Amino acid sequence: MQTIRQDIKEKNFRPVYLIYGEEAFLRKSLKNQLKEAISGDDTMNCTCFEGKEVSVSELIGLAETLPFFAENRLLIIENSGLFKREADALADYLPSMPESTHMVFVESEIDKRGRLFKKVKELGHPAEAARQPESALKTWIAGILKASGIRVTESTLNVLLTYTGDDMYMIRTEVEKLISYLGERQVLTAEDIEAVCTPQIVGRIFDMITAMSMKNQKRALELYYDLLALKEPPMRILFLIARQYNQLMQVKELSEQGADQGTIAKKAGLQPFIAGKMKTRARDFTMEELRSNLSACVDMEEAVKTGRMTDSLAVELLIVRFSQKNR
Repeated sequence: MQTIRQDIKEKNFRPVYLIYGEEAFLRKSLKNQLKEAISGDDTMNCTCFEGKEVSVSELIGLAETLPFFAENRLLIIENSGLFKREADALADYLPSMPESTHMVFVESEIDKRGRLFKKVKELGHPAEAARQPESALKTWIAGILKASGIRVTESTLNVLLTYTGDDMYMIRTEVEKLISYLGERQVLTAEDIEAVCTPQIVGRIFDMITAMSMKNQKRALELYYDLLALKEPPMRILFLIARQYNQLMQVKELSEQGADQGTIAKKAGLQPFIAGKMKTRARDFTMEELRSNLSACVDMEEAVKTGRMTDSLAVELLIVRFSQKNR
């Protein structure tokens, strides 16, 4: 990402860029920065493609077209899937592309073993828009708040991240809501966050598992019905429940091996603040209980897929089972 920002600063653009990774906010941000720097408001010489139906021959044809009363022609290709399938014709073409043409590919998933990726790496620059570490997210949030004249402590930032997770779109949305809510006040507090922010779906799932572990069946079912009211598909809820039990197993095993929170976070692929919450919650379960619950989730998924049970009923029965006091 730093390379792209340096190229923009120096106005020295490479023939081709690839922006890839799971952080959608960063992908869009880097794409827009390159678009603004290379073509600005020039819509005549900037063409955007979206989806897997993009034609390689059409791309090459446009790339060969010299810009009209401008220095550069820009082609932006998003979610094409070209980096996960054979694209030899495009890989072969890139070295001969006119100097006035620049291509920017934006993909969520790629295969680094492919010829196209290797050619982009050789001729241009691939930039990974990965999930950001907790420290970077805190710095980013504090910067947004500071620009609005708002101060915030690290402990308050921790509270905010428990609501939003590490999704930067979610964070930006919630921070903008908080800025509007504060008005003339200059300090953000945990109480403000609790009053304004909506816990993300994953956070609600975690709360539901907490309620189940505490044998609070009423609360667990309330959270489930809330998720259904928010139009969350039952099978996605089931997937997230299973994923969290799997993560709890990993965290518990690492914790029992004496790993610290940072090591647990890294090996389990979690943000440190999430790893801390998982570590606390994992103490409520034995490894046998976690394996049993995860196995039950798999069985329910099979029951739904084979038509033996509806998806909403399957998840509800699991919640009832996991939150029974005699278990």
